Amino acid sequence: MPTANKVYIIGIGDDGLDSLTGPAKQIVDRAEVLVGNPRLLRTVGEHPAEQVEVGSDFDLLVNSIESHSDKSIVLLTSGDPLFYGTARYLCDRLGKDRFEVVPHVSSMQLAFARVKESWDEAYLTNLANQSLERIVERIRTAEKVGIFTTEETPPAAVAKAMLDRQIDYFHAYVCENLGSPDERVTQCTLSELADQEFSALNVMVLLRDPNVPDRPVQMIGRRLFGNPDEAFAQSKPKRGLLTPAEVRIMALAEMDIGPSSIVWDIGAGSGSVAIEAAQIASAGSVYAIEMDPEDHQLISANAEQFRVANLTAVLGQAPEAWESLPAPDAVFIGGTGRAVKAITEAAFAKLRPGGRLVVNVGSIDNVGSIHETLRQCAGDANAWMFNISRGTQQLVRLRFESLNPTFLLSAVKE
Repeated sequence: MPTANKVYIIGIGDDGLDSLTGPAKQIVDRAEVLVGNPRLLRTVGEHPAEQVEVGSDFDLLVNSIESHSDKSIVLLTSGDPLFYGTARYLCDRLGKDRFEVVPHVSSMQLAFARVKESWDEAYLTNLANQSLERIVERIRTAEKVGIFTTEETPPAAVAKAMLDRQIDYFHAYVCENLGSPDERVTQCTLSELADQEFSALNVMVLLRDPNVPDRPVQMIGRRLFGNPDEAFAQSKPKRGLLTPAEVRIMALAEMDIGPSSIVWDIGAGSGSVAIEAAQIASAGSVYAIEMDPEDHQLISANAEQFRVANLTAVLGQAPEAWESLPAPDAVFIGGTGRAVKAITEAAFAKLRPGGRLVVNVGSIDNVGSIHETLRQCAGDANAWMFNISRGTQQLVRLRFESLNPTFLLSAVKE
């Protein structure tokens, strides 16, 4: 079987061949097949090579390369092919040995040059392969941001999403058609940006305003985990049944949640554990299972208040309620009564290998049975008793008020 010819991936600017170095232009001149989107192919002008138009369909791009493998192929791309470009995909799909990459200046580099800011510590991202919700949360703590927007999610949509989350402490630049004769750079506030339209070819640069806190006033006191109990809405007749912050911190630590974990919170109540788990597993999924309709509504309300989009409130009774859910990496069970033992056994069986299960019970009667159940399931189990007292100022004296004792048990599935 003959060896396929090397494919050259050439980064090119909006001014066509004039933007290329001498060696890069020679590679294009020798090409028998030129592949690229119609706009880039038009910049080349007259050329004897066969021209193959491809858009954003990567399968079509691969097929075009494979069907011309016996010829000298040049793929034209915008800017740096390895910076959110096609080169990475092609190298992963067909192998790095098939390609040579000759980059041009990335439009991201040009955008930061136009606003005269360094980009070595900026958060750089692309809305073509990242969700707007995830990007906005990353922006919250960034100093500088560079975004490739899309036609579906233009700069105005980014600005509106930021303002909806009270992220109003950035100055915005939108750099359009960089390197072309109709290049334009617009500088404005996020409020001004939310009502404007721009060319589809743009890069958005955000610069954090000086001397602002690391979070807006509305977010001060709202933590990734261990939020005060009063930060969560609770149903008044059952107030006080929420997992206390101190116990919640320990439970989340034992659950050992990662950025992309799948988490179940069974008997979620008003959802305090599920919400903080969702904030930790920002790229994962959290399912809060609750059979009480009033508490189920509170979970959704608290999730909206904390702006966690990766939490799903499930109304139903365990174990039937989790039958259609993906297998979890971590499970938290909060409950009382005899059913907690059966739920623990059933939930442990659903865990992925290496998964962690944590149970919080308030009754001493349940501690021994749950501990023995976890030992039978996992071979070993941990147990803690919490006697928590919180300081309160009364007149001129500091006094401590005790919470009801509570118990935490955990095990890992080998």
